[in-house]
Amino acid sequence: MKLAMIASVGKNLELGRNNDLIWHLPSDLKYFKKVTEGHTVIMGKNTFKSLPGVLKNRHNIVLTFEDDKEELPDLVEVVHSIPEFMDKYKDKSDLVFVIGGASIYKQFIDLCDTLYLTEVDSESDADVYFPKFDKSLFTREVVGNGNDNDIKFNFVIYRRI
Repeated sequence: MKLAMIASVGKNLELGRNNDLIWHLPSDLKYFKKVTEGHTVIMGKNTFKSLPGVLKNRHNIVLTFEDDKEELPDLVEVVHSIPEFMDKYKDKSDLVFVIGGASIYKQFIDLCDTLYLTEVDSESDADVYFPKFDKSLFTREVVGNGNDNDIKFNFVIYRRI
């Protein structure tokens, strides 16, 4: 299994506020869909609840420490710890994307070799942030850019050296 992260972050690594995205960037949502489709995605329960439903054409996994499978659709796989997840997927060839929230990113950051970050050229009040990481341990490649609602952003891939 290969682990990657995907997130949209502001200048100060802002992720969201009140369990929602700060910026609504249609081009970023299309990029997220394009990159993650056909793969497995893992997220926390609050991130799943913030979605309109199960992400189509992706295997959805929710990492939750509670025993609440009855709250989640049958199409969602539930794991209760990172060791459980890692043990279950260690021999699979899947590319798994960590898609949030903040505490899930923090727990997985050192396990991921690739970070797909949409770097938004803006600052905002946030109540959750992407974890700080040592950029010197990664190569940085800008693979695209956009401008939605007068907000500029770059699609950047960080690959662990």
